[in-house]
Amino acid sequence: MQRITLVTTGGTIEKTYDEYTGDLANRGSIVRRMLGELRLVNSRVEVREVMSKDSLDLTDHDRERIVEEVRAVLESSDAVVVLHGTDTLCDTGELLAREIPDPSSPVVLTGAMRPFEMRQSDALQNLTEALFAAVAMAPGIYCVAHSQVLRFPGVVKSRGRGTFTTS
Repeated sequence: MQRITLVTTGGTIEKTYDEYTGDLANRGSIVRRMLGELRLVNSRVEVREVMSKDSLDLTDHDRERIVEEVRAVLESSDAVVVLHGTDTLCDTGELLAREIPDPSSPVVLTGAMRPFEMRQSDALQNLTEALFAAVAMAPGIYCVAHSQVLRFPGVVKSRGRGTFTTS
């Protein structure tokens, strides 16, 4: 049985729509709903809600909290997946790669360009790929999205292509 710790930080992947106000915002983690769509036979996923923020609103202190949470869960997990907003996912990935240069297990960051609740969302695909990569890859810090696995350092968001690439 693979033990995966899923650390939620918010981002587009977990944004929800409020039909009364018309707002699309982070209001708490919805990852358990997403996990309910998947068949995870040989994995036990523990969810840790660290924060619920758009990544453009993350501070240096928030990123340090993410690093400390990842460092703590690496001691008891076979793998770590971090749900993160795509706008600054690469900043957090670079920090993780600097602060935890030799993780004992894979650490995978993923997010979505469109929220889980929207049509044609990439959220469930990216979450599924991240969970798979987390148990299939060697220890390291990775970005997983849109059928690709990219290792930090050197991952960048390509706004023009709507995905990630390496620099």
